[in-house]
Amino acid sequence: MYRTPRLFLFAAPLAAVPGRAVAAGMPQLNFHDPLLIGQVVWGAVIFGGFYLALSRFALPRVERVLTSRRTRIQSDLDIARKAKAEADRASAELLSARHEAAEQARAHVERIQNEARASADAHAAETAKRLEAEIANAETRITQSREQALSSLSEIATSTTQDLVSRLIGTQDEQTVASAVKRVSA
Repeated sequence: MYRTPRLFLFAAPLAAVPGRAVAAGMPQLNFHDPLLIGQVVWGAVIFGGFYLALSRFALPRVERVLTSRRTRIQSDLDIARKAKAEADRASAELLSARHEAAEQARAHVERIQNEARASADAHAAETAKRLEAEIANAETRITQSREQALSSLSEIATSTTQDLVSRLIGTQDEQTVASAVKRVSA
């Protein structure tokens, strides 16, 4: 009954309205009229009845609905805050994992590049060594072929000269031709 004294606070000034208001042409405030008192009493009874009905039955239901909505909204907000916190944490973990994966990929690529460089350098060194060996072998064969060609040059020159002399002159003097070729080549 906390709200009941307020009703009397509003009704008290109406009862204390001066009689001048009646004299000024306000018959609705003439409290000496028995009809007015009946209307005021029945109005107060109806108002009290509505007040009691609303305060005991309708307003508690409205309050329950408002409380249930407030509770549901608060729980939904709590769930949303938790979901947002989880989403932020998952996003942070994703960014961290992405950063770590990028670092691992960068390190992996760098390692592969270094291995490829080392392999290419080793292959180049091996190829250079093989080519040097082949060049040295070829130079040795060229030197041998040149020495062989130079050593057989006197025999070829002697043989060719004998063939030419025998065709031109018709005689073959091998001793003379060989000594002449030796003199010229020396």
